[in-house]
Amino acid sequence: MQPEAMAYSNRDANYVMNVHARWETAVEDERCIAWAREFFNRSQPYASGGAYVNFLTGDEADRTAFAYGASYERLVALKKKFDPTNLFRINQNILPT
Repeated sequence: MQPEAMAYSNRDANYVMNVHARWETAVEDERCIAWAREFFNRSQPYASGGAYVNFLTGDEADRTAFAYGASYERLVALKKKFDPTNLFRINQNILPT
């Protein structure tokens, strides 16, 4: 299958890693978020360079196009055609620009 035949094209990856941290109190926010971001950054040299859109957080909307890679522009055109009012937007959104 051609990578651009699907919305998510990184189907040849052997593994998927999701850095997912949880904690119990707000006082731990800064420390735990810093730990997760540091772990993510230190693992980057071993990554394929892709991203899985469903693992992106609300503050990573700028990485949506990166996650879809070569398929992004095609998905924007489809969004513009089938959802021009952006009704389906409760996710890492593709804007109908």
